[in-house]
Amino acid sequence: QVQLVESGGGLVQAGGSLRLSCSASGMIFRLNAMGWYRQAPGKQRDLVATITSDGSTNYADSVKGRFTISREKAKTTLYLQMNSLKPEDTAVYYCWGVGFPGYGGMTYWGQGTLVTLSS
Repeated sequence: QVQLVESGGGLVQAGGSLRLSCSASGMIFRLNAMGWYRQAPGKQRDLVATITSDGSTNYADSVKGRFTISREKAKTTLYLQMNSLKPEDTAVYYCWGVGFPGYGGMTYWGQGTLVTLSS
C-alpha cells in the first residue's frame, strides 16, 4: 500500500502564494503518476495538476501559469506551488497517486489539506 499525507494548507490573502506538500510512504515504487485534486464547498472534486513518472505535467486551465507541480525523483514528496491565488482557489486539496498497471493500477488519496483565500 501507499500512504499520502498532505501539508501546507492554510489561510492566505488573494494574490499571495502557498506551497503544498504531499509525503508518500509505503510501497512508493508502485507509483506511476501523482497529482493534486481539489474540492470546493458544494462542488465535485476536480483535477488541478498531474505529473507522470517521466516528469510530464498536466494542468487544469484554471491554474495554468499560476500553479506548478513537481516531485522529488525518489517520489517521496510531491509539491504544488501556488502563486497569484484567487478566492476561487479556496478548496480542500487532495494528493493523488496511481500505481503502475503491473500493480493493478490502484488509486491512492491523501486526507486533504484546506486552502482558504481571503479577499
